[in-house]
Amino acid sequence: MTPQSQFMLVAQVTPGRERGLRELLMTMNSKPGMADPTNAVLPFGQFERLHFARLVVLDDLTLGDIEAHAVPRQNLPVYLAFIGSCDGSAGECIADLAQRADTGLRRIFMHCDGFDADEDLLPWMQTHQHRLAANYINWVGRTVRQVKEESALQRALAVKVPRAPLASAAQAQQLRRELIDFVDAEVSAGRLGLTPPEPTPLRWKIAKLLHLVAIPLAGLILLPFLIVLSPLLIFILRTKENSDAEICPPPDRAALLELQHLEDYDVTNQYTAFGSVKPGLFRRWLVTLVLTVIDYTCRHIFTCGFLARVQTIHFAFWAFLDDKRRLVFTSNYDGGHEAYMDDFINKVAWGLNLAFSHGVGWPRTRWLVARGARIENKFKHYQRRHQLPTQVWYQAYPGLALVDLKRNQRIREGLELASVTDAQAQAWLQLL
Repeated sequence: MTPQSQFMLVAQVTPGRERGLRELLMTMNSKPGMADPTNAVLPFGQFERLHFARLVVLDDLTLGDIEAHAVPRQNLPVYLAFIGSCDGSAGECIADLAQRADTGLRRIFMHCDGFDADEDLLPWMQTHQHRLAANYINWVGRTVRQVKEESALQRALAVKVPRAPLASAAQAQQLRRELIDFVDAEVSAGRLGLTPPEPTPLRWKIAKLLHLVAIPLAGLILLPFLIVLSPLLIFILRTKENSDAEICPPPDRAALLELQHLEDYDVTNQYTAFGSVKPGLFRRWLVTLVLTVIDYTCRHIFTCGFLARVQTIHFAFWAFLDDKRRLVFTSNYDGGHEAYMDDFINKVAWGLNLAFSHGVGWPRTRWLVARGARIENKFKHYQRRHQLPTQVWYQAYPGLALVDLKRNQRIREGLELASVTDAQAQAWLQLL
């Protein structure tokens, strides 16, 4: 099995060069915000292990909201973030990008502080790689190659299956055998590929096992202190929940139209949000703890198609910036934006509150998990107001939602079974 990784490179945009950067990024697209896989600056389509990628200018227009906490507005920089979701290690993917897209990446990064056009690109990129606070991968082990091969398999088989119902179970078994022979011939001829999984890296398995054990052990060590301090912590939490300002006005209409202009060109969309963490050590420590737990569950529990009850997210992550004063969230999800938000409200509003209620202006929660995102209008205004336009977004398999990926995977698994019952044969054919 090949595990997946995500990376984020962050660099401060040089003052006065933001406009030129935005103009360059626009040349990389075939549609608004949608990358041309063969664009001359960074031809994403040449990188066969890259699932998704984006280039986004992190310009926080809500910085002034911090003043609601009696904290002066800070003059924080505008950043460029280069984000990717890939097969294998993030380090290997970054190295591959640096080697094969050297010229184009230099054109992009020349708009950033501290970039010298004559220096070695890879060390600069490695220096600007940013640690992720929590990382979600929909299906660990599902590679770009697997997705594309299984999609081709489904298309090839679909044209061979009659649309009329089969007369008997025996006919279903016979058709399945004919389709297996057909696939074997196509694979032998090189017209279809069914690449077997690569061995799971030993280093990854060891790191996962250590992480599986280390986080609960750390929790056990902290547990006595948390129990002793729990009355004080509960008092602080409830005091802040009752007094923290809500800042949820309707988003600016022009800004909303700009965001909507970048959406719904495909069955999958992108989302990037950015905002300030509520000031004070209590909120900083609490959000760090919450994201550590989220990262743990995403790494060891939610690895096969689900994030809690949500099944529409391909990849997502949270990352701190500016000494944990600001937080970035990105995701790649299926369906429209409204449906995406409704999915979260209806299924895991408590999870939204856990992860995001530490942001300045979030609708007030109760006991950390109640209310908050349940107040639909306020939540939707808040998330749109903190969403940023993603200037360049790439996806390796347009037109394929997660339900398609799962179906195609089941088709391949059914094809490779040595024998099936009559009912299994009929169910398998219905997938086609």
